[in-house]
Amino acid sequence: MTGHGGFMPNGLSNVLLGITVVIFSFMGTEIVAIAAGESSEPAKAVRIATNSVIWRILIFFIGSIAIVVTLLPWNSANILKSPFVAVLEHVGIPAAAQIMNFIVLTAVLSCLNSGLYTNSRMLYGMAKAGDAPKVFLKVNKNGVPIYAVLFGTIFSYIGVIFDYISPDKVFLFLVNASGGIALLVYLVIAFSHLRIRRRVEKTKPEALKVKMWLFPYLTYLTMVGIIAILVAMAFIDSLRPQLLLTLLIAVLVVGSFFLVRNKKGNQMIVETIEKIKP
Repeated sequence: MTGHGGFMPNGLSNVLLGITVVIFSFMGTEIVAIAAGESSEPAKAVRIATNSVIWRILIFFIGSIAIVVTLLPWNSANILKSPFVAVLEHVGIPAAAQIMNFIVLTAVLSCLNSGLYTNSRMLYGMAKAGDAPKVFLKVNKNGVPIYAVLFGTIFSYIGVIFDYISPDKVFLFLVNASGGIALLVYLVIAFSHLRIRRRVEKTKPEALKVKMWLFPYLTYLTMVGIIAILVAMAFIDSLRPQLLLTLLIAVLVVGSFFLVRNKKGNQMIVETIEKIKP
C-alpha cells in the first residue's frame, strides 16, 4: 500500500479508467427490486434484498479487491495472468487456478440468468405499455414471458460469437462501452428518484414504504460522482470514444421517445375523431 509508488502510483486518471471498465459488473443490482416486486410482500422483500446487495458488494467486490491490492504490487506480472489466482497461490492454496475457474464460471452463469430474467421482464413491461411488440406479452403456464426470454437468448448467442470472432476488439469494445451507458443509466435513475420521491412526499407520503438513506444528500452525491466520471472520460483519450458513443445512443433514445409519443398522440387524435363522427 505504501511501496512501489503508493496507492495510486500513476495518478487518478487510471482509477477513473478502471471504474468505467468494471462499472458494467455492477449493472444488474437493481434486479433485486424487480424480483422482490413479484413476491407476496414486495415492500419487505425489496428492503431485505437491497440491504443484502449492499453488504454483498462491500464484502465480495470491495473486500476481494482490497485483499488483492494489499498483497500484490500493481506492477506484478501475476496481475496480467489472474490476480485472484496469484493471491491464492501466494497464501499456499493448492489448485488455485481450478478453484477460480469454477467460481468465475458459476458467477458468469448467474449473471447470464439474471440478465435474461431482467431483460424478459422489461420487454414484457414495455409490451404492456405499447412500447414493444405485443408478442412479448405471451406467457407460459408458469407466467414466464417465453418469447421475451428467447429474444434475449438470441443476443446472448451473438455475444458468444463476438467473443470467438474478435475477443480482443469487438467483445472488449462492447464490455467497455457498456460502462459509459451504465453510468448514464444510473444518472437517470438518481435524477428520477430525486423528482419522484419529492412528488410522492408531497402528495402521498404513506406510499413510501422503502426510503433511501440520507435523502436527498446521498442522491446529489451520487449524481455529482457520476457526472465527474463522465466529464473525466472526455479528457482521457482511450475513454473519449466511449463517451461520444454513449451520448449518441442517449440522443437516439430520447429522440425516439418524442417520435413515438407524437405518433401515439396523432393516432389517439384520429381515433377520437372517428368516434365522434356522426
